[in-house]
Amino acid sequence: MLDSIAGARRRVWLETYIFADDEIGRRFAEALTERARAGLDVRLHIDAAGSALCFSSRLEHYLLTQGVQLRWFHRWRWRQPLRYNRRNHRKLLVVDDSDAYLGGFNIHRENSRSVYGEQRWRDAHVRCDGALAVQAARLFDAFWRGNRRWVLPRTAGTATVLMPNHTRLCRQQLRCAYAAMADSAESLMWLTTPYFVPDHRTQEALITAARRGRDVRVLVPRKGDVRLARWAARAAYAKLLRAGVRIFEYLPRVLHAKTAVVDEAYAVLGTANLDYRSFFLNYELNFITREPGLCRQLVEQFEKDLEESEEICADRWATRPWTDHLTETVGWLARRWL
Repeated sequence: MLDSIAGARRRVWLETYIFADDEIGRRFAEALTERARAGLDVRLHIDAAGSALCFSSRLEHYLLTQGVQLRWFHRWRWRQPLRYNRRNHRKLLVVDDSDAYLGGFNIHRENSRSVYGEQRWRDAHVRCDGALAVQAARLFDAFWRGNRRWVLPRTAGTATVLMPNHTRLCRQQLRCAYAAMADSAESLMWLTTPYFVPDHRTQEALITAARRGRDVRVLVPRKGDVRLARWAARAAYAKLLRAGVRIFEYLPRVLHAKTAVVDEAYAVLGTANLDYRSFFLNYELNFITREPGLCRQLVEQFEKDLEESEEICADRWATRPWTDHLTETVGWLARRWL
């Protein structure tokens, strides 16, 4: 990503949920300001809640004085308190019309091996070029201008699409897409998500697929950065396990990837978690593809992750202590706000 920014000739557009004033954030700030000083159109769209505790007024001043166009998404306003609950969770970098990067990577040290070491977050990001990069630029620009439900026109026969979750025709597009994937699965549906708080319709879609004999697996983190979200996720385990859905908890480090593979024939990689906030509240962007190489790569990565995971067994789960039931209830009651 930094190399692409350094090679930009016309514009660099970046939107992110977290932009931290740390070693990685400062590297990106230097790269962005260097291009801005060179006369390029450099835009930075940061979520006000996601970066509230890690950004700094010093870094903001530096970016603005060096020519970067900086915009905050949904800063707190006393006259509109409820809008603060709707966040821009997208992580998208567009360089000229040649490169676009999309996925789970935020701009902070936790996503860097060189800075954070082997305990860096296990995440997933994808680079696209050509027509997809042009589409990504159009999506960024529409959102920047406040047209948050603009969607790309559909093209028949396209192997890969960029899908936001809110459009003029459907405010729950990603939720509908996951339900359709579960319904169409012929052999397997493997999901990786850091925050697993599925609504009832999504739960029923996974249960129905498992009862039809499909290999439905969900990979979630054992270690997480939001304890309440982990409690909420575990509240859904029992019902899914009874239906034959297999659940695995990833052990070595924080799992932050958001991917899905169906029948090794099509796949999803993006910014959306399988939870209420991503499906109903936040603005998200996912990369959905039938490209065989990427589908195989995600299958192989899922299998590799399973080697470092522990499967949750239904019998043992049924005998967990009453304190776990209590924390799960607390998490589930808070599920719409996580």
